[in-house]
Amino acid sequence: MTKLQNPILMATIGAAQGLRGEVRVRAYTEDPMALGDYGHLHSRDGRVFEILEIREAKNVVIVRFRGVNDRDAAEALNGLELYIERENLPDDELDDDEFYYADLEGLEAVDETGKSYGTVSGVFDFGAGDLLELKGPGRRPALIPFSEAAVLEIDLEAGRILIDPRAAGLLEDPEDRNPPKSKPDGGAP
Repeated sequence: MTKLQNPILMATIGAAQGLRGEVRVRAYTEDPMALGDYGHLHSRDGRVFEILEIREAKNVVIVRFRGVNDRDAAEALNGLELYIERENLPDDELDDDEFYYADLEGLEAVDETGKSYGTVSGVFDFGAGDLLELKGPGRRPALIPFSEAAVLEIDLEAGRILIDPRAAGLLEDPEDRNPPKSKPDGGAP
């Protein structure tokens, strides 16, 4: 059983598909059919999975793994997350404005004055766009949009991201605290 040093989440196994041990898999790769191109997949508990067959379905891929030969074995894998070692990801294929989510985790979020708003502890997408989770000592975790307006610069070498705290929703706009008052005649301003 192999323990990964720098694991990158590649897929999550879903329900069993059919009787021959196939499973539905949600792949987090740009091309779901390329899931097997990164080498063997690993679970957190050290098991290694080799893809024997893969085919497309509506929102997932259907995968048959070596050693998973019946529905019972496939059902036992439901919910299992699969990882690869970070070094197996190709860096040379990324554009200048592309990043692996795992590379963003741990970066310090600072504004133009150098004030820290915590470090990136996770990257999420709940359907309306990517969000960065920031955690810092004495602060509640905060989610900020991973957009050009909120995240102005990413410097992997320096280990930081430059953010606009107002666009990120970390600062209250003073106008938001004082709603417009109505006119003496009872009308709107």
